[in-house]
Amino acid sequence: MSAVQLKRWNMSIGAGQPLFVIAGVNVLESLDLALTVGRELKAITAKLGLPFVFKASFDKANRSSIKSFRGPGLTDGLAMLAEVKRTLNVPIATDIHEVAHALPAAAVADVVQIPAFLCRQTDLIVAAARATSAAEGWLHVKKAQFLAPWDCKNIISKAREAAPNLDIVLCERGSSFGYNNLVVDMLAIGEMQRLGVPVTIDATHAVQLPGADPRTSGASTGGRREGVPIIAKAAVAAGADGVFLEFHPDPDKALCDGPSCLALDGAAQLLATLKGVHQAVRA
Repeated sequence: MSAVQLKRWNMSIGAGQPLFVIAGVNVLESLDLALTVGRELKAITAKLGLPFVFKASFDKANRSSIKSFRGPGLTDGLAMLAEVKRTLNVPIATDIHEVAHALPAAAVADVVQIPAFLCRQTDLIVAAARATSAAEGWLHVKKAQFLAPWDCKNIISKAREAAPNLDIVLCERGSSFGYNNLVVDMLAIGEMQRLGVPVTIDATHAVQLPGADPRTSGASTGGRREGVPIIAKAAVAAGADGVFLEFHPDPDKALCDGPSCLALDGAAQLLATLKGVHQAVRA
């Protein structure tokens, strides 16, 4: 597996590279919140010497309830992300859910992300691959909860048939066996890397308890926040090239997926630990 470079920002992920950090907020609640979290994470990663991409969703289409908070939407959300990019001078990652999202998202986001439930949607993969490649960004694809890691070869094949020079990164986020739980097989990281691409771990969503938030009687997703550092450290020890993490100044008040979100004031310690684990494994 060779390294993949985000050329316009002079940062890389993969073999011989530092631990890559994709982190931010789950969904855009406000511009002020995005700037607060992004500014803090930029300072932490800069001090640690880790490449950093700020992540936030403009829309959370896959919700347990129609009443769940989804975010500001495509137009307002991308405008907010563009402002974060300009103000903080950081690359941006965001996820898309529809073919029509691909071009406008790739015009702002350096990393376009495909949600796990949508990773087999051919039209979406093709549109995202073409838009991202043309913009010289990355396509970050989360492995579906129902997909074997080696079957991600078909995702890569689809994407590269649409855009032969595309830079693609896969993401592990756990497997679902029903009963409101996810299980992460750390061996999956190496299996996906053997497909020739870097692999990240989405430790935040890996601790979700789908449809099991007691606060809403199952109308939203629950989570085990205390498990995020465990999953992240284990995955980096297993060879993950990067981490995907979501933070909030007050996770219990987050408008989306609060139970699996980390407190912002714990970011520095966790990222320092993950850097140490990564260096030990790669030594």
